Amino acid sequence: MKNVILASNPYRDKNFKTARSAIQILKDCGIQPRLCLPFEVERGYELPRDLRFTRLDRELPNAEMVICFGGDGTILHMAKAATRRGIPILGVNIGTMGFMAELESTELDKLAKLAGGDYTLDSRMMLDVTVQRERDILFHDICLNDVVITKGTVARIVHLAVKCDGVLAMECSGDGVILATPTGSTAYSLSAGGPIVEPEARNILITPICAHDVGSRCIVASDRRTITVETVHNSRRNAFLIVDGGKAVRLCMGDVATIRKSNLETKLVRLKKNSFYDVVNAKFKKVRGEAL
Repeated sequence: MKNVILASNPYRDKNFKTARSAIQILKDCGIQPRLCLPFEVERGYELPRDLRFTRLDRELPNAEMVICFGGDGTILHMAKAATRRGIPILGVNIGTMGFMAELESTELDKLAKLAGGDYTLDSRMMLDVTVQRERDILFHDICLNDVVITKGTVARIVHLAVKCDGVLAMECSGDGVILATPTGSTAYSLSAGGPIVEPEARNILITPICAHDVGSRCIVASDRRTITVETVHNSRRNAFLIVDGGKAVRLCMGDVATIRKSNLETKLVRLKKNSFYDVVNAKFKKVRGEAL
């Protein structure tokens, strides 16, 4: 293990305190990490002058691993670029929940295991997302967490038809619908009433958001299904599609969003032996403790 990228969220990792500690630990193990920003910062943001940053796009082609410092959002942001190059991701949580992160910021000493290859990889299912208008492809992307089709800021409901392999599975009116991977089951889908699903499972969760129809319930579909969503009835141009919390894509009447299992899988690095249920219990216990 020689080429490791450290991608630290500058808004979470104040003055890159956690990244600095990680750099020293890795150097002591014979690893020379490269420090990069996971995304472009706001204009006027000043980076510390005593740290050397390199461009992420220049480092990725030769990288063997990416270590993300931040919350789940930082990992989601890095997942697409890293997965397309087959590079595994190790998450260090500096956020609130951090379900995808392997380490807390207080566990950096475990990074020393990387030098000896003492780690495993978890494969996480991703979704392939396409928006089509008649014969034109307007949008295409992959996601690790979820695809959200929702109303805009206008106080109107959206009417959506959800089909599995061409057969109507759900017609709901409300704030929208979430299509999530098992990894994304602990995110927005959970808040909307969806179930917690083990990340190693192979399912697509279809969860209505604030549905007006009391009969609308979450559907756990097979990963072999091709799911389509389109606006129906008197829905106006107030529907938007959002992939992994990114930029919104406006949907018009007749547009069809197609969601299926991607051929790509995100690889997450594991340094500990704890169970997924240990992680879930620890995360919710932490949130309950902070709320008191």
